[in-house]
Amino acid sequence: MDPVLLDVAGPIKLRWYGLGYLLGFVLGYYLLRWQARRNLWVLPEAKVADFIAYAAVFGVFVGGRLGYILFYQIPKEGGWAQLVGDPLMVFRVWDGGMSSHGGILGLMIFTFVFSRLQKVSWTGVGDGLCVVAPLGIGLVRVANFINGELYGRVATHGLSWAIKFPASLSEDWKGKPEVIERAFDDCTAVDPSVAGQSYEYLLARARENPELQETLGSYIQARHPSQLYEAVLEGLVLFLILFITRIRFPKLPTGVLTGMFFFFYAVFRIIVENYREPDLGQALIFSLTKGQFYSVFMVIAGIAFIVNSILRDKKKLS
Repeated sequence: MDPVLLDVAGPIKLRWYGLGYLLGFVLGYYLLRWQARRNLWVLPEAKVADFIAYAAVFGVFVGGRLGYILFYQIPKEGGWAQLVGDPLMVFRVWDGGMSSHGGILGLMIFTFVFSRLQKVSWTGVGDGLCVVAPLGIGLVRVANFINGELYGRVATHGLSWAIKFPASLSEDWKGKPEVIERAFDDCTAVDPSVAGQSYEYLLARARENPELQETLGSYIQARHPSQLYEAVLEGLVLFLILFITRIRFPKLPTGVLTGMFFFFYAVFRIIVENYREPDLGQALIFSLTKGQFYSVFMVIAGIAFIVNSILRDKKKLS
């Protein structure tokens, strides 16, 4: 699928990835306002617009991008040298490369500072945000699927819903450049215009030529659509868990919902990582992928938030 939804003019393009973030912020704004109107959030309705705007910039984009650079870009082979040679890559978010763990950490820091400036409870601010955040996460995962990135592992048991992702060609035939060369030769026989062109050009032509698409697809292995697994679990299911809890238990101690978000997001991420292809060049940590390793700390943080909130509430009552 084409990652560009609409080619506006020249370098200005509307991408599915950007649309996912935009819709996430819009839904977040209306849901936070809905919570504020019903006294389910510690901030008043008048503060919602400012909060969501600052959260988008300082929490999601800054945290998500810096998290990707620190957690994934620098540790890989040649990553630091690439950053030194091209420091502007930090700002090119449209090229992809956002860390959900970095975004969550960025939002934690932002909400802490914002709550102090507004003189309200940090966990109270976090609870409202955590209820709506899964929707944004789910939408971005759908955009990842459309972009054909962050794809899953090879489906070895004839999975009926397995998907062939063109970006996996080099991963499928790692160490066998002759197979990739043969794939290009066969595609050139179908469409001579792709001769000597980039792989991106070949993909663009394949979207318009079913025969070329079939030829290229014969060299690509079917994989788990792990982005959709994450969209369902980390997005829809997590949202329903937190939203229903918020409505059914409006007097829940502040911090419990934040803890639930950390805990369930991490558990779902650990599960889905078993079906997601690890990033190229990323070594395992204690037999865990980086996504699983970072999620372990989120599980611990989630439990800590919940226990601390319950104990604090009991202390108030006593």
